[in-house]
Amino acid sequence: MTNSFQQINIKQLDSVSFGDDEFKKELIEIFLEQIPLFISNIKQYFSNGDLINLAKEAHTAKSSVLIFAMVSTGKLLKEIQLLSENNDIEPLQSLIENVELELTDAANQLQIIMSEL
Repeated sequence: MTNSFQQINIKQLDSVSFGDDEFKKELIEIFLEQIPLFISNIKQYFSNGDLINLAKEAHTAKSSVLIFAMVSTGKLLKEIQLLSENNDIEPLQSLIENVELELTDAANQLQIIMSEL
């Protein structure tokens, strides 16, 4: 399996799955199902000005991305969470756009990883 993925840390994924390819596939499938929901919910909460649920969703998404050692995305989600908790909306749109791009890229990478398992 190639290690040239920018978002996903393959070694971390191997560690979390204890080298069990079936478990790895299951983790990937769950995360692939979560990604569109995270993106949709984050965008909807932001559009509706629902900063409480935006902070909660960012926190939940952060936990999931860190399983795949997506440190950059995790930092962005943490920033969204903290800004939302502090009602600081001005920087949120660009952060949300970046998270969407990184999660979409990760989903594409995970599809490739799945095809190699």
